[in-house]
Amino acid sequence: MKTFLRPLAVAAVLGLGLTAASASAHDRARVAGHGAPAATTTLVGVAAANPDFSTLVTAVQAAGLAGTLSGAGPFTVFAPTNAGFDALPDGTVQRLVQPRQRALLTYHVVPGRISAADLTTAVRVGGGSATLQTVEGGRLVAQDAGRGRLRIVDSTGETFWITATDVNASNGVIHVIDGVLTPGH
Repeated sequence: MKTFLRPLAVAAVLGLGLTAASASAHDRARVAGHGAPAATTTLVGVAAANPDFSTLVTAVQAAGLAGTLSGAGPFTVFAPTNAGFDALPDGTVQRLVQPRQRALLTYHVVPGRISAADLTTAVRVGGGSATLQTVEGGRLVAQDAGRGRLRIVDSTGETFWITATDVNASNGVIHVIDGVLTPGH
């Protein structure tokens, strides 16, 4: 397993010519906030413009992370939709939208702008997986799931599909996942 500590440097060395497990242009536009010009909108702005991310945005604001994720970055966010939050046990979402839930939320954030092509390349070079260091200090593992798809494994061993990729913002990129990652501390 290869640690993906400097995503931009690795991507530059490896090249960006691979195709990635990415959603259609239509799906990316829908996720980006109904065609909002993501290139001039921060990660928080892109998420706030899409009703599928309302729980995530509420949690980010409650944790006091909106300013950080609207800053220069760049960041890569593995963003669960409302459906991912809805799958959590009863009462979990209510706790997540309370102040000071930073660790769980920053576990979804990786420093640097890691495109789907970069991630796919790192997984290929890593023999089927690549380890990502999160802002929270934990690790995520990106894995080849076959048929051009990638999945993310959190520290508890839970596996989540990446359902849309390369939702670009001015300060990073969002990859949509189908669940909420757990740091496991």
